[in-house]
Amino acid sequence: MNHEMLEEIYTNAKKWVEEAGENIRSKINNPLTIDTKSNPNDLVTTMDKETELFFVSKIKGTYPNHSIIGEEGYGDELTNLDGTVWIIDPIDGTMNFVHQKRNFAISIGIFHDGVGEIGFVYDVMNDVLYHAKRNQGAYKNDTKLEPLNKEVVLEKAIVGMNHFWLCNNLTVEVGTMQKFVKHVRGTRTYGSAALDFAYLAEGITNGYLSLGLAPWDVAGGMVIAGEVGVVTTNVDGTPLDMLNKSTVVASNQALHYQIIQFIKEGRK
Repeated sequence: MNHEMLEEIYTNAKKWVEEAGENIRSKINNPLTIDTKSNPNDLVTTMDKETELFFVSKIKGTYPNHSIIGEEGYGDELTNLDGTVWIIDPIDGTMNFVHQKRNFAISIGIFHDGVGEIGFVYDVMNDVLYHAKRNQGAYKNDTKLEPLNKEVVLEKAIVGMNHFWLCNNLTVEVGTMQKFVKHVRGTRTYGSAALDFAYLAEGITNGYLSLGLAPWDVAGGMVIAGEVGVVTTNVDGTPLDMLNKSTVVASNQALHYQIIQFIKEGRK
C-alpha cells in the first residue's frame, strides 16, 4: 500500500468513525431492540447492526475491491487476508452499551496482505479517539503516546483481563489462572477488549490477557498498541489467527515473556 493511498484510507476511516460515534451518541437514550447470539450474555442491538451497515456501505461505496470482516456478519466470508481488509467491531462492549451507556468503543483495524496498517479505537461517550498508522506512532486524540520502554516485573504489573477463565476454560487450567491473579499486583476488567488495548497503549495497564477473542475485538487495538512496543500473541507465544478466535496475551516485550512463561509453567 503506497503512502498516498494509506493517507486517503486513514482520512476517510477517521471521518467515518467520528460520524458513526456521533450517531450513536445522538441515539444513546433511544429504545433498543436487544437480541442474543451465541449465549444469553452475547448481546447484539439495533445500534450494533446499524453502525456496521454504515461502515460497510461507506467502505464498499468508496473501495469496492476492499474486503470486510465484521462482527455482525455484514462483511465478507474470507479464507485469507490478501489485499486490503477492514476488521470492524461496530460496538465493542455491547453489554456496557446496553447497561451503562458508556465504556464501549468502535474498533477498526485495516490490514493489507495480513499486516496491520491502520488502527482506530473510539471511546464514543468520552469522545476520545486512539489511532495509529504503522511505523508512524500511536495517538490519543492529538497527543502522541510514548513507547512502553519501562521495565515492569509481573509482581508489580496491572493486567487487564476478563474472568471467563473461571468457567474452567480448557486452554489454560483454572488453577494456573488463580495463581496468576494472585501473583500480579492487580487485574482490571473493563468489558471492552478494544478499550483494554487502548489503555495498554496509553500505559494505564501493563498487560492484557484473554482466553478467547475474535479478530474484530483486537484488530484496531493491536495496531495502536504495536506502535508503542506492545507484542500481541496467543498464550503460547504464537501469532494470532486474524480469521478465527484466539487466546490473547499483549504487553511490552519483557513482560510478555514473563506472562507466557508463567502460564507455561503453571500448566505442568
